[in-house]
Order: sequence, then structure tokens, then C-alpha cells
Amino acid sequence: MARLNTVADAMSTLKNASDTGRAECIVQPAGRLIGELLRIMKEAGYIKEYTRIEDGRGGQFKVVMSGLINKCGCISPRYSVSLDEMEYWEQLYLPSKNIGMLMISTSKGVMGHHDARRNGVGGELLGYVY
Repeated sequence: MARLNTVADAMSTLKNASDTGRAECIVQPAGRLIGELLRIMKEAGYIKEYTRIEDGRGGQFKVVMSGLINKCGCISPRYSVSLDEMEYWEQLYLPSKNIGMLMISTSKGVMGHHDARRNGVGGELLGYVY
């Protein structure tokens, strides 16, 4: 069966692994966008590390969990967000002002909403984690 939303599949895999207390999980297929989301989550400390495994069928990411993910998910459809509207989306998806992170695809690359605000750019919402 075809995968319709690989970002949503990856986020649900990470959440399920965190909820069950696993030390690591496999996220597949390994796309460039999912790799960027994992990089952001690693920089923020939500995962320890990840490695790409080539298997000839789209690849996989082996993710070592840190146990800090309470909830993560994909935002679908990918809403466009300007710098002024970012506060609204934070209130909608995150539990508190300084807890968690929205992941945004901007013209300067994929980044967290704190970095997007610092760089003064908007973009499209991809997901959230806290």
C-alpha cells in the first residue's frame, strides 16, 4: 500500500517508540525532509542521534531515543505562517510558551520556530514536538 504522508508516519513512529519506552526505533522511508526534521529534533535534544541506513528500498533512519518526547505530530495541511502569525500557531499546537517547538520549512531551510523568528522568516508548518 502506498504511503500518503511519510512525515506523519515518521512522527507517529517516534511517538509510539517514546510512549513504549524503546531505546531506538526505525523510521522509513528515509527522505530528505524527514532527515531535516530529525536533525532539528537532535539539536533540540529530543532524540540522541540518528543514522541513515541504505537498504535499496528508500532507506531507513535508525533513531536513538532520549525519552524526552511527550508528543509529536505532523501538521497537515502544511499551513503557511508569517512571522506575525507564529504566536497563534504556538498557542494552537504547543502546551506552553517555552515548551516544545514547531518545525517550519522556510526559504532558508527547515528550522524550528525559535530560529525562524530569530531570522525573521516565515514558511510552512511541518510538525511539532514537545
